[in-house]
Amino acid sequence: MLRTRIAVSVAAAAAGLAVLTACSGVETAQPVVAPAAAGGTGGGQAANNGQVGNAAPASNESKLVVADVADVGQVLTDQNGMTLYRFDKDTAKPPKSNCDGDCAKTWPPMLATGDVQVQGVDKNNVGKVTRSDGTEQITVGGWALYRYAKDTKPGDATGQGVGGAWYAANAKGGKSGQAAATGSEAGGVKLSASKIDGLGDAVVDQNGMTLYLFQKDTKKKASACNGDCAKTWPPVLANGKVELQGIDSKLLGSIKRQDGSEQVTLGGWPLYTFSKDTKAGDANGQGVNGTWFVIEPAGCKLGSNPATAANQQPAPAGSGAGTSDTSGSGGTTY
Repeated sequence: MLRTRIAVSVAAAAAGLAVLTACSGVETAQPVVAPAAAGGTGGGQAANNGQVGNAAPASNESKLVVADVADVGQVLTDQNGMTLYRFDKDTAKPPKSNCDGDCAKTWPPMLATGDVQVQGVDKNNVGKVTRSDGTEQITVGGWALYRYAKDTKPGDATGQGVGGAWYAANAKGGKSGQAAATGSEAGGVKLSASKIDGLGDAVVDQNGMTLYLFQKDTKKKASACNGDCAKTWPPVLANGKVELQGIDSKLLGSIKRQDGSEQVTLGGWPLYTFSKDTKAGDANGQGVNGTWFVIEPAGCKLGSNPATAANQQPAPAGSGAGTSDTSGSGGTTY
């Protein structure tokens, strides 16, 4: 059985004090300790013609079964043998689904239809969460479960790893397969120092996605990005302790969001991903509306740290720098 323990590894740099004072003299922040998970919207590929695949059968019984799937290992399946998935941008504490609309066409939620039967699953780990449309979705370990529209038969697991956020679920609600082997089966967060072509030093998450700060936030206190804004700019939420690579642990902290979840901060700045970044290395959010910027390992806005600003190049054409975004906001820009 896969274990869901997240290893904590923080590398405190020898020049830690210098890093702290490099851009703004940020005070020491406390490590993230409150468990939660990443939030956000959508994911994966769009279903053809808006068709919903693998919808729950018209039965009054739902069933969770542990089965072996080639190239993935032990996974949760439904009563028809279809692989079940979990979404990194959902939250488990408290349980919440962040996949609605077109996302739910591609990833049909496993809805509770009558009593939930189990085989190879601890009944105590099984629960339900109420979706935005009022229906109830089955959870395991707090994580909402989904099918994938492009899985066509039992044993398929073509949704594994889609978008760097969708993974087959195991019997405890963690990630199955290679994702679990890397120690991130419970949606653990890792912040790493990296370099982005044309921009320079930056911080990326466990999936290699670029992280941003929002200048309208209040450092160490509150996020100003909620509701539709948080769909465009999903916050980086903590699930247990945060693993660091090439970043001073003294810069790490957290704030509590309006919904009660814990958001990871670096240098006091709450961290976000950008919904229009589709692969590792993208930085389409740099400079959006003059308020969103890539964050660098010193906890500074990209380019504001004198130690690294001289080495940074202008953003490449088509990077999205300086553009506005109105996705899902009814014309409001973020």
